[in-house]
Amino acid sequence: MSLTMTTQEREAFLADLHVGVLGVNHGDVPLTVPIWYDYEPGGDVWIITSQASIKGRALDTSGRFSLCAQTEEPPYRYVTVEGSVRAVEASNHDALLHMAIRYLGPDAGARYAKANSGTEGNSALYRLHPEHWYTADYGKDTN
Repeated sequence: MSLTMTTQEREAFLADLHVGVLGVNHGDVPLTVPIWYDYEPGGDVWIITSQASIKGRALDTSGRFSLCAQTEEPPYRYVTVEGSVRAVEASNHDALLHMAIRYLGPDAGARYAKANSGTEGNSALYRLHPEHWYTADYGKDTN
């Protein structure tokens, strides 16, 4: 049996709550940083970051990125997606609130979004439609 996840397994895993690791070209070296993300099966992966940040500048320059989501406890599982930036949109309060609630829960998420309200003008929402998937589920029986 293969360790590779099925389409349904990989999409469900990516839609679950994980801190992602963003990978993007940054000059001569790859930049990898933890990041909040969101994904619904069959849709785009989206992230929010400042376009003036190292991440934002690297995303704007390369036009591509990868994102890895993983478990921290055995049995280890991961999903990595990569592809071209499909769209760059101005971030807004609703997108920030949605992301903050996803990661912090309703109360802390609302406080986070309120505290960071007004900073959306410096941030952009980057969308990636997964072109390539790499997965492993070490909990699958390989015998």
